[in-house]
Amino acid sequence: MYETNYHKAASATDAASILERAEDGRLLAGGQTLLPTMKQRLADPTDLVDISAVADLKGITIAKSDGRLGGGETITIGAMTTHAQVAQNSKLAAVCPSLCALAGNIGDPAVRHRGTIGGSLANNDPAADYPAAMLALGAIIHTNSRDIPASNYFTGMFSTDLDEHEIITSISFQAPASGGYGKFPNPASRYAMAGVFVAKMVDGSVCVAVTGAGEDGVFRHPELEAALRADWSAQSLDDVSISPVGLLSDMHGDAVYRANLVKVMTKRALG
Repeated sequence: MYETNYHKAASATDAASILERAEDGRLLAGGQTLLPTMKQRLADPTDLVDISAVADLKGITIAKSDGRLGGGETITIGAMTTHAQVAQNSKLAAVCPSLCALAGNIGDPAVRHRGTIGGSLANNDPAADYPAAMLALGAIIHTNSRDIPASNYFTGMFSTDLDEHEIITSISFQAPASGGYGKFPNPASRYAMAGVFVAKMVDGSVCVAVTGAGEDGVFRHPELEAALRADWSAQSLDDVSISPVGLLSDMHGDAVYRANLVKVMTKRALG
């Protein structure tokens, strides 16, 4: 057995201070990845810093752009907001229902009530759902020291631009004029074998982000974006060819299969 010191942080600043002093400290958010990893003896941190009680890291706020709803509102979500809270927030559902639907289909109820959006983004599992949404929505990842655009944040499988001991505090983005998420889940884990988030912003720009299918994690798909800029409809994708190059091949499906899934899930995301 190994010894681990447990700390319950009072604030993000307090958590950062504890991490700085620890020999090998880890943040504990919802614990959906870290705790199973520790149980398997694949991680043995000297210190666990629990940030679940930090009130400033929780909650969802929506600022209307011009006093009206309908796209362009600034949405800010605290890093310790659980998937269930994202899924069930009625104000968020009014301006970005696609994100609520995404959160409501993560894992099972136990996972949704413990897992957090900040923990998911910090872990950056290549089959997680939130990375596709954040990349498609052009989100900003706010930390205790800086703001990171989603386009620069995701750097590969389980890899991000976060520095050591840097803590995600919140995520913000503009509500899209239209958006959706299509996901083909693994029947056991509910992780995405292919998940596609589509977003059309109020300025007419279009982004399509894919998770679960790429060898290097989440990525944008320029060909799908070009087709949807010309015609925001599922029919516009009929003649788009999805290359299997750079897509995953594993026991669940090869790259050609996942290429087909990407196209099908994009159409489903459009409704």
